[in-house]
Amino acid sequence: MTDSKTPKTPKVQWVTVEPDYEGQRIDNFLRTFLKGVPKSLIYRLLRKGEIRVNKKRIKPEYKLVGGDEIRIAPIRVSEKSNEDTAPSAKLRKVAELEQHIVYEDKLILVINKPSGIAVHGGSGVNFGVIEALRALRPEEKNLELVHRLDRATSGLLMLAKRRSALKHMQNQLRSKTMKKQYLALVKGKWQDRDKVVNEPLLKNTLKSGERLVRVDGEGKPSETRFRVVERFGSEATLVEASPITGRTHQIRVHAQCKGHPIACDDRYGDDGFDRSMKERGLDRLFLHAHKLRFIHPGEETTIELEAPMEPRLKRALKALNSK
Repeated sequence: MTDSKTPKTPKVQWVTVEPDYEGQRIDNFLRTFLKGVPKSLIYRLLRKGEIRVNKKRIKPEYKLVGGDEIRIAPIRVSEKSNEDTAPSAKLRKVAELEQHIVYEDKLILVINKPSGIAVHGGSGVNFGVIEALRALRPEEKNLELVHRLDRATSGLLMLAKRRSALKHMQNQLRSKTMKKQYLALVKGKWQDRDKVVNEPLLKNTLKSGERLVRVDGEGKPSETRFRVVERFGSEATLVEASPITGRTHQIRVHAQCKGHPIACDDRYGDDGFDRSMKERGLDRLFLHAHKLRFIHPGEETTIELEAPMEPRLKRALKALNSK
């Protein structure tokens, strides 16, 4: 790959794709290559044909092939745009992410993501975990998200430092050999018989960029396995959810469709249950990715990681127990 820095004097850039980047989507590649260029501008350039592959127009989901020739038209980005998208405006919050790293080596990095922080910038969010960690690790030129978590969800989030590690981990996701387990506090008494939820999910993206998901026969096949961890009378149940597929908002919608929405879910929740939990001090979605099991991309050994719940989730459970 040629020099990855965006030139100060706008001019046409030509990039030859190295074999290691084969299979990566063009939009994800460009977001790393064109550092400082807003995501919205990248998509606009793709739509207008200002960015072409092998002299042809391509869509954002186009997957690169080794040897592809990418032509990038001159790009002008105002200083204001750079300031708005850079994480430096919130350095304290960025620096705090260092304290949430639970595992790191030369190939991967795993953090216990706090609730309220997006995994990447976009849809009104100036920066996310990936932009923040790139700022903290400027020497890691190929840092990429292996998977995603909703902004309101906390817990284990993995990033790859090498393209080879990214492909290895994504293959595990596709083959379902990577195991992710979440803790969720849901409304009511979850029935033991509801161990597996198989309901197709259809995603709808609004003009605002907000994503809403519903159970729909025309949706994609989706499966989540549930296990009861603790019951709090008939009011609530703490469950462990293991998503077999990885659809948007999957656990949240599957819990809702069984009549047990997750506490303080602003999209799929129950108002009465949420008010009750807010009175107990809960002010965030009670969904936490607490366990991650995978095969290390370099050593081929099995690694299991666990992230403790943050204090406000523990306090909510304590308040239910005290009742």
